[in-house]
Amino acid sequence: MTSQTQPQSATLANPLYQAWQVLRSEQPKLRARDAAERLAVSEGELTASRLGVDAVRLNPDWAALLPALGELGYIMALTRNEHCVHERKGYYREVSVMAGGQMGLVVSADIDLRLFLGGWASVFAIEEQTARGLQRSIQVFDRQGLAVHKVFLTEDSEVAAWAPLVQRFRAAEQSAELALQPLPARPAERADVEIGVGALREGWSSLKDTHHFFALLKKHGVSRTQALRLAGGEWAEALDVRELPKLMEEAGRRQVPIMVFVGNQHCIQIHSGPVSNLRWLDSWFNVLDPEFNLHLKTPGVTALWRVRKPSSDGVITSWEAFDAEGELVLQLFGARKPGIPERQDWRELAEATPALAG
Repeated sequence: MTSQTQPQSATLANPLYQAWQVLRSEQPKLRARDAAERLAVSEGELTASRLGVDAVRLNPDWAALLPALGELGYIMALTRNEHCVHERKGYYREVSVMAGGQMGLVVSADIDLRLFLGGWASVFAIEEQTARGLQRSIQVFDRQGLAVHKVFLTEDSEVAAWAPLVQRFRAAEQSAELALQPLPARPAERADVEIGVGALREGWSSLKDTHHFFALLKKHGVSRTQALRLAGGEWAEALDVRELPKLMEEAGRRQVPIMVFVGNQHCIQIHSGPVSNLRWLDSWFNVLDPEFNLHLKTPGVTALWRVRKPSSDGVITSWEAFDAEGELVLQLFGARKPGIPERQDWRELAEATPALAG
């Protein structure tokens, strides 16, 4: 799989790949995700169309493949959802896949991931000629063909480890068939009057760990945004969505270390540390630091909440941003480790913004 094989291989490529190249010639800067939307296919299908040109399908053996990514050295990990892109540079270290293979963790100081592997379906290694030279990446997709997680080599990566890794995990069958499945229907939200609000609030006030929050939602049959609405002002307050960039700018100005969580259904990626180089580009709010980049499409955030959860370390305060579908776009916390109380400088910052009236 080298760039030199592209011209002759491209003549054998499937019609989707050829259609993509026509679109590319008209719009050279169009990203694969946007090209897939224009061509009415998933990004996974578009990626699979590159087989034999500049892509190799790999075996989805997550328990072996994920630790092997450490061999690539200093990489850039990318996880995104519809409205936010999270890019973090560092090393794939301290990788674990739980028994049963449904869950995984990467807990190095820089690459920090929560992996819900039950939804991971296909994976490809890509070598692509770009304006900046040859770009190598590992790209994972779910059963709907949506991108779950991507790992890009950098100029400081162990390039010599790339070809052996691709060869080791190369799938015997280089098929473009992904056997995609429709997205399961979201359960309808129950009416507020059907929820035992008193029991929900009591359960909330008894939390000992923020990781138990999902179980609380499940127990009471509420969606995340519904729980925030019903929790009462002690635990959750609605904020003006325009305050989100302002909070990050103020955290940057004061150099308060924060945790930035961005994810999708199958992967959550976390940055811990200060943010410094904050820039607007049209409606995109960006963090452009050497090791951490964030790209937030601000019109996609339609609701913002300040959330307080009790824990054995004291109250933990977060800001949580949601889109019009009630999907979580981004979460902000003060940087902390389990067993350590919340930072006072973060709490003061997070609590300074007045809640929306009513």
